[in-house]
Amino acid sequence: MGFDDTFRMSAHAVITDKEGRVLMLKATYGNFSWSFPGGALDPGETVHEALRRECMEELGCSVKILYLSGIYHHLRVNSHALIFRCELMENAGIVLSEEHSDWKYMPIEEMSDSQKTRVEDCVAFSGDVVSRAFS
Repeated sequence: MGFDDTFRMSAHAVITDKEGRVLMLKATYGNFSWSFPGGALDPGETVHEALRRECMEELGCSVKILYLSGIYHHLRVNSHALIFRCELMENAGIVLSEEHSDWKYMPIEEMSDSQKTRVEDCVAFSGDVVSRAFS
């Protein structure tokens, strides 16, 4: 990798409710899509620090990180997304940042194919981190 290469890395949380639906946030920017809590690493940050910071910024509460389930390369944006299984801390109340207009627990059937794959890999975690690529 050269000094002038551009490369991105992000960390995201898969958080489910008792019915198995996944916590999703609706963006106020870009294409206003629904996505997992999380975001890009800042220089010098570990993936765990980034995930905790992003969840605090976006959800207004702390998360408990359980495990890393997968690493996914997205060719279109030249980025790797690290997916972690997480839980909200007990009695956590979600308070959105200005980056998101809404949140909900979404059934997996309503997600994009790449989101479904990442969630399925995460909830079926057997101890081996999955690695996949998306175009």
